[in-house]
Amino acid sequence: MVEETAVQSVEEGELQAEGGAAAAEGAVGQQTAGQQTTDAGGEGSVDPAAGLKAELERAQAERGQLIDRLARLQAEFENARRREAKERADLRDYAVQRAVEPFLGVMDNFQLALKSQGTLQQLRSGVELILKQMEEALKGLHVQAVETVGTQFDPRLHEALGSIETAEFPDHQVMEEVRRGYKIREKLLRPALVRIASNTAAVSD
Repeated sequence: MVEETAVQSVEEGELQAEGGAAAAEGAVGQQTAGQQTTDAGGEGSVDPAAGLKAELERAQAERGQLIDRLARLQAEFENARRREAKERADLRDYAVQRAVEPFLGVMDNFQLALKSQGTLQQLRSGVELILKQMEEALKGLHVQAVETVGTQFDPRLHEALGSIETAEFPDHQVMEEVRRGYKIREKLLRPALVRIASNTAAVSD
């Protein structure tokens, strides 16, 4: 009986020892798992400073691209402005050339007239030819003289410098041209200076 009790006590002691060892191993396993979990969590976290640095680098790159694009646009604008100014100057020079070229021959004839040793009548005839040549040059530019003598006074085309008393011509008819007027196509360049008829009899009738 005593032997059985002793054996039972020994077995219970062994079981308790095995249970304590198992509990200790479980605690160690839990501690190791917790440490692994903690280590894994540390490796998965994001560093805020690194994120801000990346964002700053991205913003700086975009800023550099915008500056480059602005510089290109400014250069293109300057080139377009210079090109437009040159084209405008060329067009102006071309218009001046077209206007001046027909009168170069007129100036040549004036110079020849000044060098001539002919009579007064010959000089007058030469000037009349030059005047006709100039009128032809003006017609080439669509510039023509305003009609005056024999037409009715038109304030849109004529400017009256005075009147001439007459009973032969209708009242307000242009009697004399003092200075020739010109128009380009239908646009008046300058009015003609004229004297007009003053017929009191025609007015009374």
